[in-house]
Amino acid sequence: MKKQLWADGALFAVVVSWGYAFAVIKNALNEIEPFNFLMFRFVIAFVILVIIFYKRIFAARRETYIAGFIVGIFLFLAYILQTLGLKYTTASNAGFITGFSVVLVPVFSSAILKSIPSGESIIGVILAVAGLFLLSYNDTVPFNRGDILVVFCAVFVAFHILSVGYYTKRTDSIVLAVIQVGVVALFSIAGAFVFEKPEIPTSSIVWKAIIITALFATVGAYLVQNIMQRFTSATRTALIFTGEPVFAGIFGYLLLGETLGRMAGLGCVLILSGMIISELKLFKQKPGREIV
Repeated sequence: MKKQLWADGALFAVVVSWGYAFAVIKNALNEIEPFNFLMFRFVIAFVILVIIFYKRIFAARRETYIAGFIVGIFLFLAYILQTLGLKYTTASNAGFITGFSVVLVPVFSSAILKSIPSGESIIGVILAVAGLFLLSYNDTVPFNRGDILVVFCAVFVAFHILSVGYYTKRTDSIVLAVIQVGVVALFSIAGAFVFEKPEIPTSSIVWKAIIITALFATVGAYLVQNIMQRFTSATRTALIFTGEPVFAGIFGYLLLGETLGRMAGLGCVLILSGMIISELKLFKQKPGREIV
């Protein structure tokens, strides 16, 4: 129980750093392209991790490298979709829509295990979908392209949470974290060369965002997640992650001056409610029915 409390506390600190990252990334994207930003962020993070853990990396089993590559693909897809989405939507919107992944975790778990989704999961999905509509709706279009990109990001975040929960108990969790960061760095470099022009940033705003996200929201965060998630469950991790959009909204307001209208605010409440309800046990489990 004590280890679980420490794990939950550490994961909560990760959530705060990710919430803050939405605001600083949004600000930096005014002066740097998405693939370039991810390239510098994850290359720096990967180099730091290799320097610290090179002995464990070279001693790791082949299975750990394979697992890290799989988890890394989910992580890369989540980050590039989120970063692209942040160019066209607010940090607050991106935070709450990314939080939709929490609702998807138990639903995808049910699909993978071929079990019936729990009543909590069904209610959570309904509330979250309604919240997404209200959060993103305006008089001209129901969703802007940034919000749509972040919705797809949420799908891959959910797969990332599930895959980390599966592989971290079967492999070296630290090496798993390093490999997945390296995979994101590799694909980000490729994307920068194929879709953009690689450039070294000159803006202090951009470098501030790169350093903060590389050190705290990447190196620290994924080491904590991969190490601590073995002492707690994927669904508890997802429940803790419900705080991420809240902090994204707080930092979006404090640092960027973002505000939410009544409809958008109601949408945020519905999404957050759906996220929390999907992780609670409100209904009794029926015989022969597995609640994930």
